[in-house]
Amino acid sequence: MHHKFGIALAGLTLGAAAFAQTKWDLPTAYPATNYHTENITQFSKDVDAATGGKLKVTVHANASLFKAPEIKRAVQSGQAQAGEILLANFANENPIYALDGVPFLATTYPEAKKLYEASKPAMEKLLAAQGIKVLFMVPWAPQGIYSKKEIGSVADLRGIKWRAYSPATAKIAELIGAQPVQIQQAELSAAMATGVIESYMSSGSTGYDTKTYENIKNFYDTQAWIPKNAVLVNLKAFEALDPATKAAVTKAAADAEARGWKVAQEKNDEYKRLLAERGMKIHKPSPKLDADMRQVGSIMQADWLKAAGPDGAAIVASYKK
Repeated sequence: MHHKFGIALAGLTLGAAAFAQTKWDLPTAYPATNYHTENITQFSKDVDAATGGKLKVTVHANASLFKAPEIKRAVQSGQAQAGEILLANFANENPIYALDGVPFLATTYPEAKKLYEASKPAMEKLLAAQGIKVLFMVPWAPQGIYSKKEIGSVADLRGIKWRAYSPATAKIAELIGAQPVQIQQAELSAAMATGVIESYMSSGSTGYDTKTYENIKNFYDTQAWIPKNAVLVNLKAFEALDPATKAAVTKAAADAEARGWKVAQEKNDEYKRLLAERGMKIHKPSPKLDADMRQVGSIMQADWLKAAGPDGAAIVASYKK
């Protein structure tokens, strides 16, 4: 009896080996309920279905496998086969990664798409040199200004306690004469309640998630920039797949990208509606505020071009064509 059981088991393992299932881990820093994560989860289901279970992609949400700053290196070194990052966070490695965080370069979804197409070849080349391939990229919502008091121009922001959470938002504070305060999203609600900050720039989703409407009542829909998340794969891991599996991954990635851009736009409108329902005044910026902020943007674009050199200039020129 015992002997037969052993033979049956041996048969099982042989079958599994012939089937050769590949497993990928895909860490992300965002919660499971975030639309980016939901989109990636759908991508993983599509891959599973298209490959008949040959490739299993496990999504690890909420920084449970790697924290946000560690994910890119994990994919590079093959500790994770794939992963999602906010590109602009890696500006210190190369300015090209920060292009979609440059204020007032692309302020609408069609412009953001055009900027993405213009920067894609340079980005893919950079990442390939690090052993990484881009699977797909999906935008966040356009960035606006939350402010305790009503503002008609940049002069109204002078001396205001401003949340800085990235090099770009700290630089804006410096240019508009605001008082920058370093606050992470987790501490944001408390900082607003105690008056540590009176203003910050972000998207509608952050304002809603952090209940900003409880303390700050104005949102200026400046649409200053539209940052993107990139889902990356380790190049060796991708190259190791058979042609049919590769094709399935590429197709699922293209579908995820198209779906993600559509959802991002729908969510942007939905969050503005949810904020308004909870007492937030959604303002269209005055012509003066818009012109002032665009001036801030042009200074930052010039800084970016200086840092990015000829490669950067070529991308921006092709975008502005």
